Amino acid sequence: MGFILRRLGFYLVAFWASITLNFMLPRLMPGDPVTRMLSRSQQRLDPQQVESLQRLLGVEGGPWWQEYFAYIGRVFTGDFGVSISRFPTPVSEVIAAQLPWTLLLGAVSLFLAVVIGNLLGILAAWRRGGALDSVVPPLLVFIGSFPYFWLAMGSLYVFGVTLGISPLRHAFSVGITPSWDLTFIFDVAAHLILPALSIVLVSIGGWMLGMRNTMISTNAEDYILMAEAKGLRPRRIMFNYAARNALLPSVTNIGMSLGFIVGGALLTEVVFAYPGVGYQLLAAVQGLDYPLMQGLFLTITAAVLLANFLVDLVYVRLDPRVRVG
Repeated sequence: MGFILRRLGFYLVAFWASITLNFMLPRLMPGDPVTRMLSRSQQRLDPQQVESLQRLLGVEGGPWWQEYFAYIGRVFTGDFGVSISRFPTPVSEVIAAQLPWTLLLGAVSLFLAVVIGNLLGILAAWRRGGALDSVVPPLLVFIGSFPYFWLAMGSLYVFGVTLGISPLRHAFSVGITPSWDLTFIFDVAAHLILPALSIVLVSIGGWMLGMRNTMISTNAEDYILMAEAKGLRPRRIMFNYAARNALLPSVTNIGMSLGFIVGGALLTEVVFAYPGVGYQLLAAVQGLDYPLMQGLFLTITAAVLLANFLVDLVYVRLDPRVRVG
């Protein structure tokens, strides 16, 4: 419990810091969102109308400490203001419509990268010096050196434009009504393959190398030698003894890699016009939609911190040394 409370305190402090930075950044820039919105649209409003619009967007121009506490109060009630680019839709509704697609893309990509990468690392370390150990790691490291968006554009051109076997954009085909029937599910899966594949190819090499190195050191432990001396099957020793203990660092790496997965998902969404948080964030930046940008930044930060905290809870359960310590 002491370990969990310390980690919870750390994440609460990190969340408070992200809220503070999120509050300060737009206010440190010259002007305000209302002035930019009016200058772009070339509209003329009365001072009372401008004041009402500033109050609606949360930039009244009062003392900063009053705005700061008011902003914190709105954040904890889920009130991020009104989107400028999609006026008068609230920011919370815009994020709620886009966040599930980003979670789907990030969850599928992370799951495939972790499972396939760790499995390849286990097999490569168990058969050290074989073909799998000699060829696959350098190849995956070479592929992982490319940026997310480069692989996304390459796969889109090859499989979507040239071969025509993959959809080019969006999360589902135009004209299909979202529902839980098999037609819609298969259509979503078809649109998900290339974006998820771009993220998996970049990140799978790190998972394989991490598991391979941990497995090599685990194979030298005395309990592995004891299991071999008892005559246990190699498959049982590999998975039940060696891989089970070597997985602990990978659990920690899941939390650390969530930020990179989210960042890769944002860039990939822009390439494929995938209707997630990343695609919406680009539209918010292009439209100088500061309330929406603030809401998206804070949502991404909160999601990464929450996922890391859940990983810490799982790690406490898996590693008895943490509980004893």
